[in-house]
Amino acid sequence: MKKVIAFVLICSLLIVSMPGSVFIATAASASALSDTMSNQTISATSSHTIKFTTPTGASAAGNTIVITFPSGFNFTSKSISTLTFTHGSSTGAENTETLAATPSATAWGAAFSGTNNVILTLTAPTDGTGAAALAANDKVIVTYDSTNSVNPSSAGNYSIAVNSNGDTGSITVPILTNSQVAISATVDESLSFSISNNSIGFGSLTTSNSRFATSDAVGANTEPTDAHTISAAANSTSGYTIAISGSTLTSGVNSITPISGASAQALSPGSEQFGIRANVASGSGTVSAPFNGSAGNYGFGTSPLSSQPFATTGGASASTVYNVNYAANIAPLTEAGSYTTTLTYVATANF
Repeated sequence: MKKVIAFVLICSLLIVSMPGSVFIATAASASALSDTMSNQTISATSSHTIKFTTPTGASAAGNTIVITFPSGFNFTSKSISTLTFTHGSSTGAENTETLAATPSATAWGAAFSGTNNVILTLTAPTDGTGAAALAANDKVIVTYDSTNSVNPSSAGNYSIAVNSNGDTGSITVPILTNSQVAISATVDESLSFSISNNSIGFGSLTTSNSRFATSDAVGANTEPTDAHTISAAANSTSGYTIAISGSTLTSGVNSITPISGASAQALSPGSEQFGIRANVASGSGTVSAPFNGSAGNYGFGTSPLSSQPFATTGGASASTVYNVNYAANIAPLTEAGSYTTTLTYVATANF
């Protein structure tokens, strides 16, 4: 009986001490793997932002991270200068590592290999640290920009393999015949234009002082804020132009001399004058010469006017309101009569 017991004990010891039993190490699995691409269309260039979490980390010299794209992707002529590599415990962007052709005390090694450079191997610095040690459970981000990063020419699902110091995982990315949607829209052309009063007047003209037209047609001896307003707006890329056409004040064969010249001139009671002055009350429009004089300075040009620029904008603009005034003077020998004129304003959008 004693011999049998001894034999059993010896066998038990042999079983316990057999090499390679319960002490076999198993690789961990990388988690939270993803690849965000900028374009998933066949044969298109695309960036790749590869993310994963490494349970083991890679903080010893010679540790590697290997990213292997499947056949079909093409990274020929891609350089490590188009890569970025960061890692950290929270977002993965806390530490940015320097990449070099070979690892050093301050840089991770980065090298492409395989057909069309589909394999990227990152090798830990010689001191195992670099910018910061890649610790266990760090989040890792490896970014390829789109330079020389070409998608496969056939549509389908493709699997990218990740091996981070033995932590393995895969990422599936779809490649489509066309991942882009062409969208079109039309914005209709818009032009608004209005005149606040279509009938104004001076009343009786006199040689002793200038007269100004008013919206009630009575006229005034002092310059009003406006005889009427003009409002215009357009969504045209080159803005709009308001033009004016028409003649000076006329009574039969007689007329009042308009204020000529390329710029506004001061009013001069006792001499024949007829002119217009405008200013911007609100908005972004610009009054054209000679209608852009300051208070007491008016212009008209050579009568009759024919599509003479009156106001403009250089691009799309919300409504601009223009104050418009009219002034008249007569000489002692200006012929008596009822003087009238009709001026036509036309707005044209420059689409």
